[in-house]
Amino acid sequence: MSDQKMFLSLKKTFFYNFFPSKEEEEACKRNNTPYVVTRELIETRDMYPPPKIDLQNPWQMKIKITSYEVEAGALLIPYIETFEYIIRYWTLDLAKILVNGCGVYVQVWDVTEDNAPNKYEGERVYLWKLCNDDYALSCIELFNHNRLGVGDEIGLFWDPRCSNFMFKLLSRKRYS
Repeated sequence: MSDQKMFLSLKKTFFYNFFPSKEEEEACKRNNTPYVVTRELIETRDMYPPPKIDLQNPWQMKIKITSYEVEAGALLIPYIETFEYIIRYWTLDLAKILVNGCGVYVQVWDVTEDNAPNKYEGERVYLWKLCNDDYALSCIELFNHNRLGVGDEIGLFWDPRCSNFMFKLLSRKRYS
């Protein structure tokens, strides 16, 4: 897309500290405890430009709905996709809140019906970290309004122009 502005983004990644400092090493010896590897979220410059959003087909994340997602009223987003397509556009402070286990309130625009988009926001619409380092976008109203079921395919992307999720029901599972 030639008319799309280049968005400023810095890649977020974890820095793992495998080697203790002299002070940490001495403290572990004093307390007779093993050194625990730590990780910290940091920003690095992109070697490559961020993924461009094709406004004709912007759905960077395509998800087939599972029974867990229907029961939970939340879309599961893998770790890699969360870092590549979402939090790279967030501030480091906001990204740290998310990866440290706190939910972050977001807005979701449902553009399934192009001429009548629906906006979901508030305390029941948030992105949060799962115990396996994947993430979930909770929005029960979105599931109920679209009657999302197992096998339905949805499209999702983070729009850095307005700092919102964009959602679209791409296809329904047909039952025979």
